[in-house]
This record gives sequence, C-alpha cells and structure tokens, in this order.
Amino acid sequence: MAKNGKSIGQSIKRLDALGKVTGQTLYPGDRNADDELWCKILFAGRPHARVRRIDTSKAKALPGVIDILTAEDIPINQYGLQIPDQPVLCGPGSTKKGGDVVRFVGDQIAIIVAETEKIAEEARDLIKVDFQNLPVVDDLEFAMSGRAPQLHPGVLNNVAEYQRVRKGDTNAMWDRCNVIIESVYQTPFQEHAYLQPEAGTAFIDDEGRITVRCAGQWSWEDQQQIAHALDLPPDKIRVVYDAIGGAFGGREDMSVQIVMALAVLRTYERYGNRRPLKIIWNREESILGHCKRHPMIIYSKWGAKSDGTLLAADTRIIADGGAYMYTSNKVLGNAVLTCTGPYEFPNVTIDAYAVYTNNLVSGAFRGFGGPQGHFAAEMQMNKLAEKLGTDPVELRLKNVLDEDKLSVVGTTIPGGVSMDQVIRKVGWHSNWNYGGKRGENSPDYPEELPRFVKGQGFAAGFKNIGFSFGYQENSWAEVELHGDTEIEEAILRIAGADVGQGHHTAMAQIAAEILEVEVDKITLQTSDTAFTQSSGSASASRLTLMAGNAVKEAAEFAMRKWRSEERPARAEATWLAPKTTPFDPDTGYSVPNFAYGYVAEMVEVTVDTETGFITVDRVVCADDVGKAINPDQIVG
Repeated sequence: MAKNGKSIGQSIKRLDALGKVTGQTLYPGDRNADDELWCKILFAGRPHARVRRIDTSKAKALPGVIDILTAEDIPINQYGLQIPDQPVLCGPGSTKKGGDVVRFVGDQIAIIVAETEKIAEEARDLIKVDFQNLPVVDDLEFAMSGRAPQLHPGVLNNVAEYQRVRKGDTNAMWDRCNVIIESVYQTPFQEHAYLQPEAGTAFIDDEGRITVRCAGQWSWEDQQQIAHALDLPPDKIRVVYDAIGGAFGGREDMSVQIVMALAVLRTYERYGNRRPLKIIWNREESILGHCKRHPMIIYSKWGAKSDGTLLAADTRIIADGGAYMYTSNKVLGNAVLTCTGPYEFPNVTIDAYAVYTNNLVSGAFRGFGGPQGHFAAEMQMNKLAEKLGTDPVELRLKNVLDEDKLSVVGTTIPGGVSMDQVIRKVGWHSNWNYGGKRGENSPDYPEELPRFVKGQGFAAGFKNIGFSFGYQENSWAEVELHGDTEIEEAILRIAGADVGQGHHTAMAQIAAEILEVEVDKITLQTSDTAFTQSSGSASASRLTLMAGNAVKEAAEFAMRKWRSEERPARAEATWLAPKTTPFDPDTGYSVPNFAYGYVAEMVEVTVDTETGFITVDRVVCADDVGKAINPDQIVG
C-alpha cells in the first residue's frame, strides 16, 4: 500500500501477482469454449520458391475439416509494421504483386479450420503444394553485391534501408592518429524464447465485431493491420490482450492475429458459423514464425592520439533483415547511434545497410540494434586501451559524452546525461583498479595458464527512449472517478501492454498518487480497442514515460472536474513527447531521441581453460533509470 499518501516510489506488490502465482490468470492459450474450432497454419518450409499450385482437395475431404483458406481468400494480402511488404498467405490468386512467392521458411501458405486440433494437423499434412524452387540468398555480402536475385520488386541490390553519417573529415585524421584499431565483428541471430508461445482465440462478438484475443505489444496497431488486410473499417475489429507471457520485441509484428481474424470472417460469411476459433503454436512453430535479433557484420576502424583522445571512426554495418522489413529501418538507426559507443568522436564516417535475404526475418529484440552497435564499440574501446597500455575505465571517462559534447550525429544529447556517473559508480563498487595499466587488476599469468583463470570485463552504453527519428511519440489514457463526497472508485483505461514488466501496476501507482487515493481504489481496464485508444507500443523503453505522463494528465484533468462537483468525473489525455528529427540523408545530422538511458557494467568470470566453461562470479551494474515508480520491479 501507499505510504504517507505517496504511491510513486513505493515497492507495492504487483497487481497481477496473486492471479499469476495461483494460476487464475488467463493467457491466450488458456481460454476454452465448448463449441470452439481449431486453426493450424501450413508454413512454407522452404526459403525461396514460387507457389504454383495448392491442392487442398484431400484435406477438405477429411471429416471434421470446416474450411481451408489460401491467398485468394484475403481481400488485401499484405501487412507490415513499417511497410506492407509481406503477404499474409503466399500463393496463387494473391492481390499482392509477388504474393505467390515465399521468401523464408516461416512464410504462411494456408489456414486450416477444423473441429479439433488433431484434425487440423492431419488436414495440414494432406495439403499438396507445387513449389518452383528459386535461388536462395542467405549471405549478406552476396545479397547486396548486385549479382544476387532481387527479392523484392524495386529494391536495388536487396538493400532495404541505407543510412549514413558524415561528420568532420575522417580520411584526413588517420595520419594524425598514434594508434589505429581495425576489426570486424559479427553478431548472430537470437531467439526471444518467451515462455508463452503465440496463441489466441477469435470470434464475432454481440456487436458484430471480429474480436481477436491474443498477446502483443500494441493493440491499436494490431487492430489497424488486421483491418487493412481484411479491408474492413477499424471499428469492425476488436483486439483484446490477455495476460502476456513475455515479449522482448518479438510480439511487435503480426503472428496469428490476421489469420485468426480472416478465418472467423470467412467461416461466418460462408457457413453462418459464429463458433469461436482457437490457435496455439507449439515451440517449433513459434521459433519459425516470429522474428529474431538482427545478425550484423560490423567493420570498425578507430583512431586515437597517444593520450587516448579519440580522433576518428569509420564504420560499415550490414544487418540481415531477413525476408521482410519488419523494424529493420529502426533497428539500423540505433546501431548507427551506438556503433561508436557513448563517446565523442570529432570525425565519423558510417555506412549502414539493412539487407533483404531469404533467412529468418529479423525484428525488434531487447535494445533494438543497440546491443550489436555497443558490442563493436566496447570491443574497440578495450582493444584501444590494451594497445595504449592504459586503464579501460579511465579511457572511457576521458572520452565519454556529456551534455556539451556532440554525438555521432552532430547534435548534443538532451539534458541529464549521466554516462560518467554510472561508469564511476561501477568502477567504485567493483573495486576496479583505476589508473592502472591494462591487466594490473588481474593476476600476471605465466605462459602456460593454470586450469582456472579469472578475468574482468567492463562495458558502458546508452539507449534510446522511444522510436524517435522523427516519429511523433504519443500515448493516451482516460480516468473516470466515481463516488459521492469521496472517490470510491477510479477507473483507469490504458492500452499499454503489460508484457511482464509490471506496466499496469506502475500506471495504477501514478494514478493513485495524483488522485490521492490508495492503489486498491484503482480499477484497470487495459489493452482492449473497444474502449481504449493508442498508448503506443510496449517497446523502445518508452511506455512508463509516455503512458505515465498520459495517466498523470488524465488524472489531473479528472480531479479538476471532481472538484467542480462533476459526477462521474471523466477525463482523457494524449501526451505528446518532444519532437525528434530523422537522419539527414547526406550527413546523418539529426536530433534522433529526446531522452536516453545510461548503463555501465563490470563482470568477473572464471574460465576453465580445459573445457572452455565460463562461470560468472560477480556482476556490478549501474543503470540511470530516472524515477523508479516501483523500485522492486527494477532492482536486480
């Protein structure tokens, strides 16, 4: 409960905790109906091919099969979070040009609707697809070489996105550098592996809306994409989020939402069927069907003076976007911002490419391009410290960005830069040997190493808050107050998804503080497009700030009406974030973000030199989180 009338900054129990630990909370796959039908998806299973013919006759003849839907059943066969470059279903009869081509193994071919899950699976296996295999493009360098097949119409050299930075005169600096570090780094695919695989139910509600209950990260955006593909007004689509078992960026893009809505629409139109539909992906289908972290190749060349002052950086980034855009343009932007780390370089050249391939699609994943960029930058910084014979922490502090220094894109960082503070905090608490030469804080190992050796690593970084790059961030909330002389109930309507991070509890705390009531008087109505507007995505480290300010303003407006004797007192608010600007296409100059988060970390490990097994002995981490709404939810 709140203390001294304060809710913000208090470590109250999460509002969803009891339901989750007792098993009462319902996730999308937990909902059951006596008369439900089941859906299964036929995936392409091959990386690049033209679908010449789909024979569903044997599958449709199987007892218990209700219908099988293919590309010709979709009014507008395209979708995508950034651009609509992906078919909902691949095959002949598509309304999308090139929609008969599968571009990765996870492309979807058909939807099977049946009485049971088992029958749907059997029917799926009876579908015969005549494929014409096409050349597979799976190598990044080859994909953009000009010799590879063009995977999307009008996309030259398969480059989905190109970004560049030109700051100062990099070429003129190399002769002035006393030390030059030149390296190539590669980062791999990474699977989100959230506990709850993709699942959901869909039905036509009492108001005639196609209703999809699922898990995602932005209910309003899901609604828009479903409506577009089905060629229906958005108010004919209702999206409701049940409890969400993790996301990490992997639920930003569509998975089962559109196909479920399509199946409901077609079975109703053809057979008058109002029975609910259900789908649950198994783990294999989940891994196949949703995006991964972008693999990247990063060519990095840094130059510095003998005293450690950074002079120049030349970086080339190639990101594997996979078959479709998803969020590759945004991820690439963050990799550009972070590939020189949180450090000042007066001279910078960056060329960055997101490339289409026939590999698994890449999309949002914790950090959104920042981990890849920072990995290269921090490796460069450590190599530079080793070559200079200087302490890597001191080298970072010497070059770290602050509010007066120009970032890689030629503008200063918004106020509140604490990069040097988190670095010093970690150095202090980890007993790092400040000022020592590289290696003095570890044993001086002989030429033949003992079996177990210890080592320390240090890294620092910063991260965007919000999508930014010119996108106008906004978030909506509504507060409705009931009671007579005192507030007996406060209904808080928000659309922000609680993907496990405790968002709903934090929003209730903000509302309670403004309304001067206990948190238990807050009734949450969340993530249902029938009565909430857009709070934006639960991603890009944006939701507490954006939705929190919307809740604050809505609560303040509602209190004014309450004090004016309005009953019930209802108010809504849309909070607009400070404006940002996109990259200048020639120089990269921009104000890309209005705020950042800052972090530094030291890790101490023991390495078994015989087996290569690594044991993490100690981690010291300092994060600037701003104001902690609920400290227990962020302390690690």
